[in-house]
Amino acid sequence: MAARRGREAVARAAMAELRELAGLRLSSSQVFRRADELLRPVLEFDAVCWHTADPATGLVNSVQSEDLSLGSYQDAVYLEVWADDLATFPKIRGSGLHAETLSRATRGAPQRSIRYREQISRHGFGDELRAVFDAAGGMWGCAAFMRAPDRGPYPDRTRELADTAARLLGQALRAGHLPPPDPHPVDPTPAVLLLDRHNRPRALSGPAEDLLARLADPTPTSLDVPTAVAMAAEHARRAACGLPTPHIPVRIRARDGRWYLLHAAALREAGGADASAGEVTVVATPATPAETVPLHLAAYGLTAREQEVALLLLRGAGTREVAQRLLMTPYTVQDHLKAVFTKTGVGSRPELVVRMMSAPTPGPPGG
Repeated sequence: MAARRGREAVARAAMAELRELAGLRLSSSQVFRRADELLRPVLEFDAVCWHTADPATGLVNSVQSEDLSLGSYQDAVYLEVWADDLATFPKIRGSGLHAETLSRATRGAPQRSIRYREQISRHGFGDELRAVFDAAGGMWGCAAFMRAPDRGPYPDRTRELADTAARLLGQALRAGHLPPPDPHPVDPTPAVLLLDRHNRPRALSGPAEDLLARLADPTPTSLDVPTAVAMAAEHARRAACGLPTPHIPVRIRARDGRWYLLHAAALREAGGADASAGEVTVVATPATPAETVPLHLAAYGLTAREQEVALLLLRGAGTREVAQRLLMTPYTVQDHLKAVFTKTGVGSRPELVVRMMSAPTPGPPGG
C-alpha cells in the first residue's frame, strides 16, 4: 500500500510539472527531454521515440530519441505510411483517446500487429504505448513508448496516466509554436528535391541543401532526408496508387520558427504502371501568412469558435458581418473578441492583424 501511494505521489508531481511546461514556451526538443525525465518513472518504459507533427494533418514530421539507434528508420517510415496496422497514431486520434497500448488494441495478441512482428519484438521489446499530443484542434506531436518483455504489458492505469500526460504535452508543444516575434525576410525560391525509390536525393535545386539542414531531425536516422520529406514522398506514392492519404502538403516548422509546405508528386516511367516504388519530386516553399495564420491561432489556444471570429476579422469583416456569418449576436462576437485579445496578448484589431500576419515575408532570391 505504501509503495502504491508513493507511485501515485510521483505521478501527481509529474503531471503538475507537465502542466507548467505550457507556460514556458519551450522548443519541441526541450519539451520532449523534460517529458522523458518526468514520465520514465511514471510510465515505466525502456525506450521512447518522440515526434513532432503537422498540426493540421497529424502527419509525423520529425523524430527524437536518446534510447534507440534509428538504423532501420526507413522501414519504420514505410510501415507507418503503408501498413494498415492496429493502434497507429491516426487510429488512436480518431478513437477520441490520447493514448493506447498495443497489448490492449490486440486483446493480448500483439502478434496480430505487423509493427510488433517487424519492429517491436525484433528490437527486444514486449509492448508499446502510443500517445498523440492534441490541443486546440491540432496534433502537435506524438510518441511511442516501448518496454521490455519482462515488465509485462502496460496496465490500464499506466495507459490512463499516459492519456492525461498526452493532453498536457499537447498544450506544451502548442505553446512553443507561437509566431516568431521579429521575423526576417525569407528566400521565396522553391527548394526542389528529386528522390529515388529509397528516398535518397538524386538531384537538388534552389535552396534545397540549406533547407534540408534546417529541417534535419534532432536524432540522426537511416534516412538521407528529414522525416517530413520522407513522409511526404511516401504519401505521394500512396496517392499515385489510388490509396487514401491525408491531405498534402505536409507542414513543418524549421528551427528558426518558419513554416514550410512540402508538396510531393510520384513519378513513373513513360508507359509504367507502378508509381509506389518510383521517384518522387518534393517541392518545399515558405508558408505564406494566409497559410500560417490558422496555425498561429491554434498555437495561442483559441477555441474553434474564437478562431472563426478571428479569421473573419483578419479578412476585414466588421462585428455585424461576423455576427451574421456565424449566426450569433454582436454582443457574443464582442465576447469572443475579448477572449481573442486576451489569449494573443493584443489590445486592438490592428494589433491582432500585426501579430497574426507576422510570418516571415518573402525577400529577394538568395537574400
